Amino acid sequence: MIVFPNCKLNLGLHILRKRSDGFHDLETVFYPLPLQDALEIVQSEDKTSPLLFTTSGLPVDGIPEDNICYKAYHLLKECFPQLPPVKMHLHKSIPMGAGLGGGSADGAFTLHLLNKKFNLGLNERELTDLALQLGSDAPFFILNQPCYATGRGEKMEPLQLDLSAYKILIVNPGIHINTGWAFRQIVPTADRPSLKDRICQPVEQWKDLITNDFESPVSAIHPEIGAIKEALYSHGATYAAMSGSGSTVFGLFPKTADFQGLSFPTPYFVKEV
Repeated sequence: MIVFPNCKLNLGLHILRKRSDGFHDLETVFYPLPLQDALEIVQSEDKTSPLLFTTSGLPVDGIPEDNICYKAYHLLKECFPQLPPVKMHLHKSIPMGAGLGGGSADGAFTLHLLNKKFNLGLNERELTDLALQLGSDAPFFILNQPCYATGRGEKMEPLQLDLSAYKILIVNPGIHINTGWAFRQIVPTADRPSLKDRICQPVEQWKDLITNDFESPVSAIHPEIGAIKEALYSHGATYAAMSGSGSTVFGLFPKTADFQGLSFPTPYFVKEV
C-alpha cells in the first residue's frame, strides 16, 4: 500500500507559556498543503527482521532507527506484538527542518497506514494519542484539515478555512532550524488577542493581525528569511510569513499572480502549491 504524506503551514503561531513538563503551550492555525512525500509499506516474509526501511529522494540524515517512520512502526509493535514484519520505503520530497512538518506527517501516515493495512482497529483519538508520542505536530496529520490548535498542538478544533482562491508559493532557503534553539529564543506571552479570532478576518488584513513568534528571532540570525518575506510582498503577496520554527516562508497570492521576475538563489527550494 502507498500513501502520500502531505505537509502543512502554520498560519500564525503564538507561544503562550512554558509548562511544568518542559513543553510549551501554544496556539496556531494548521493548514494542509498538497506538497507530498510517498510512503510504501508491504508485508515482508523475512521473519528475522521486523522492519526493513529504505529511503530515496531528498537525503535523509541519520540512521534508519532514528527515522520517525521507524519509530512509528515500533511504537505500534509495542501495542500490537502480532504486527508482522514489513518493508517500508519513504521517498522524500518535503524539505526537512523547514517548518513544514514533513517528518511529523511521515510518522503519522505510518501509523495510519499500518492501522489500515493490518486491521488494528485504532480510532482517530487513539491514533492522535500515539502520534503525539512521535512529535507535537504529528497529531495534526491524523486530522489533516484546517484547524485551530492549542496545548502542544494536539488539541485541535476544525476550522472552515479555504485558501483555494489563492496561489501559495513556498520558499525554503535550505537552512535547518533547530526547534529547541528556536523555543529558547521566545519569551512566552499569553495575554494577547487569540489567533482563533484573527484568522476569521479577511486574508487582506492578516498582514497586520497575524504573527509567528519564531519569525523575529530566527530572521535575526538568518536575514535570508526576512529577505524572502520582503520579496514575496514586493511581488504582490496578500500575506506572507514564516511557517513553524522555520525556515520556510510562504506567500498567498491572487490567482492571477505571475511569478516571472521573482527569483531566488539556485539552492533555494521554491514550489507553487
